[in-house]
Amino acid sequence: MQPLIAAIAAHALAHPQRPAVRSGRTVLDYAGLHAAVLAASAEIDSNDRGAIAIGIENSTAWVISDLAVLACAKPCLPLPPFFTPAQQAHALRDAGAGWLLTDRPDFYEALLSQQSIGAIRHSDLDLAGDRIARFRLSIAPALLPQDTAKITYTSGTTGTPKGVCLSARLMENVAQGLAAATRMTPEDRHLCLLPLATLLENIGGVYAPLLSGACVMPSAGRQDSDASAIPGNYGSIITGMLDSAQATTAIMIPQMLQALLAAVGSGVPRPQHLRFLAVGGARVSPLLLDRAAQLALPVFEGYGLSECASVVALNTADSRRPGSVGRPLPHVHIDFAEDGEILVSGAGFLGYAGDHARSGAVWPTGDLGHLDADGFLHLTGRKKDIFITAFGRNVSPDWVESELTLQPAITQAWVHGEARPWNTAVIVPAAGATAQSVTDAIAAANTNLPGYAQVSRWLPAKEPFTSGNGELTTNGRLRRAVIAKRYAPIIDQLYLEHSCELS
Repeated sequence: MQPLIAAIAAHALAHPQRPAVRSGRTVLDYAGLHAAVLAASAEIDSNDRGAIAIGIENSTAWVISDLAVLACAKPCLPLPPFFTPAQQAHALRDAGAGWLLTDRPDFYEALLSQQSIGAIRHSDLDLAGDRIARFRLSIAPALLPQDTAKITYTSGTTGTPKGVCLSARLMENVAQGLAAATRMTPEDRHLCLLPLATLLENIGGVYAPLLSGACVMPSAGRQDSDASAIPGNYGSIITGMLDSAQATTAIMIPQMLQALLAAVGSGVPRPQHLRFLAVGGARVSPLLLDRAAQLALPVFEGYGLSECASVVALNTADSRRPGSVGRPLPHVHIDFAEDGEILVSGAGFLGYAGDHARSGAVWPTGDLGHLDADGFLHLTGRKKDIFITAFGRNVSPDWVESELTLQPAITQAWVHGEARPWNTAVIVPAAGATAQSVTDAIAAANTNLPGYAQVSRWLPAKEPFTSGNGELTTNGRLRRAVIAKRYAPIIDQLYLEHSCELS
C-alpha cells in the first residue's frame, strides 16, 4: 500500500469521524474518505490500459479520484483548467491517456470531438455523491518511465509542454517534508485556492495535510490563476474565503498575494486563523514580502520546479531569512555548477512522457543562485530566457514573438513578463503599419496563445533591433538584456499606469 493511502487508513482507524475533506456543505470524514478511495480504486483498477486523466473542478471528487488512481498504482494525468483545448489534447496524447474522469462531460465531449480524439462513455462513478463521467479514449499508450505515478504538465514554455513523470515516493517525500516544515497537525484546515491539477497545490495542499490527519478544503468551483480570472475585488473575496473556512494554511501565487495585501492594506480585516501562507510558483517581489511583514501576515516564500515534484526549499516560522527562498527540504541536496546554476539531487523526476527513464541523479534547474553560510538558498536569476509570470506560468518569449511576427503588421517583437501580471511587447511595426493595425495584429496573434502567454500591452520600438545598435547578435538573435535595459523605464511606467486594472 502507498504510504499516503496507508496514512489515510491509519487516520480512518484511529479517528474515523475526523473531517478529512470539506467542500462547500459536503464534509467527508477519514472513514468516509478511505472507503470512497478504496471503492473508486476498485473500479479504476479494472481499466487495464493507459494513464488516467482527471478533468474535474476543485472538489471532493477530484481528491478521491486522484487518491484512487494512486491507490491502484496507475499513472495519473491531472488536466490544468487553464490549458487551451489544444494543450489538453496534447497532454492526453503525449501521456497516452486511456481514460478520462470528468464532472464536465459536455465540455470534454466537445473538446475530444474538436481535437479528433475518439471517446466512448462508460458508466458514471459515484464519488461521495458527485457523478463523475468516465470516458474510454482511443489513444495509444505512451512510453512512460517505470513507477510513473503522476504526469504533470506545466503551462509550458511552448504550445506543447512536456509531461514530467513523477514517482509516488518522490511526491510523498515532498509532502512529508512540507508537513514537517510547516508543523502541520490534525487541527489544521488547508484551503486549496489554486487548481488541484497544479502540482504545488496537489502535493502541498492535499497530500501534506492528509498525511498529517488535517482537513483539506478545495475551494468551490473552477479555479484559474490568470489575470483575466482575478477580479478587482479579489483581495476582499479571498480574505472572506479564508475567514469563512477558518483556514490555517493556504498556498498562493504572487499575484494573489498582491491582491490580498491590497485588501488588508485598505482596511479589510486580516484572516483570523491563518498561520502559514506559502507563496510560490514564481519569483516573489521583496516589496510584497516586506508589505506582508508590515501587515503581520504569515507569508513564507519557497522555491521549486515540476522536475523536483514542486518544492525544493521553503522558509518557515522556525527557519526564515528574508531575501532567500528558505532552506532545502530534508530529502534535497543542493550543489552548483561552475556558472552558478543550481543543481538538485535527491529529488529527481523519472523522465518525460514519451521518453525512456532519464539517467543521472542530478538535475540542472536552469536557475542561478547560492547558499549562504547558514544554508539558505538565494536565487540570482535564470540561466535561459524563459520567464515566469506573476501567475507562475512558464513562457518562452521566442514562442510568443514568433506568433507576433507572423502578422504582416509586425516586423520584430520582444516580449517581457518576468514576475508580472501580464505580458508586454516592444514592437517594430512593418512599413506603413499604424498603431491600430499593430494592436489588431497582436489581438490576432493572441488567439493562437493561451491566456498566460498573450500580450496585453505594447509600445513601439525607438528603432529596429539591429546588430549595429547592439540589440541583435551577428546571427540575428535578440540581445534580450540590452533591449530590457533600454526599455525598462518605459515598461515599468506602463505597468505602473495600468496596475490598478489587474490588482
